[in-house]
Amino acid sequence: MSGWLSGRLPADWFEAEPEVTIDRDEILIVGRIPAPSYAEDASEASREAANEGRIKQYREDTREKRIEIARELEHATRRKVAWGVECGDTRTIFTSLSAPVMTRLRQPERQVLDTLVDAGVARSRSDALGWCVRLVAQHSDTWLDDLRDAMRKVEDVREAGPDRTES
Repeated sequence: MSGWLSGRLPADWFEAEPEVTIDRDEILIVGRIPAPSYAEDASEASREAANEGRIKQYREDTREKRIEIARELEHATRRKVAWGVECGDTRTIFTSLSAPVMTRLRQPERQVLDTLVDAGVARSRSDALGWCVRLVAQHSDTWLDDLRDAMRKVEDVREAGPDRTES
């Protein structure tokens, strides 16, 4: 996929190869664009505003071509495509997929979600569950990275196994 994207993406869009994240439902492509020039004494708010302005300009300038590339990739992979950019310290994701997930929760877990809703932290149980997942991901990055690495190693071993069909 990254080879196809390297050939398909205009060379002047990103400063380096984009980060591509794939799950069962979506392909997320995030590239780094050049940060605008700032005055040496520019405030953090001023830098942030300049980055956001650059991101908005990039989004408008590339919209039609991004849609065209996304349609081709969606047709080939049967996954939705989302785009994002990093500019300076600002990361913005454009229109990412929000996929429904069915889960069964017992009363103690539902009470956690209801507490978040009642406290105004979340608008709904669904929003509260998303909030919980983001919180776990934020505080468990190292553990999740280790788990993903282990899963990749298992996949490599499977692919090298004796039942592998030669193509």
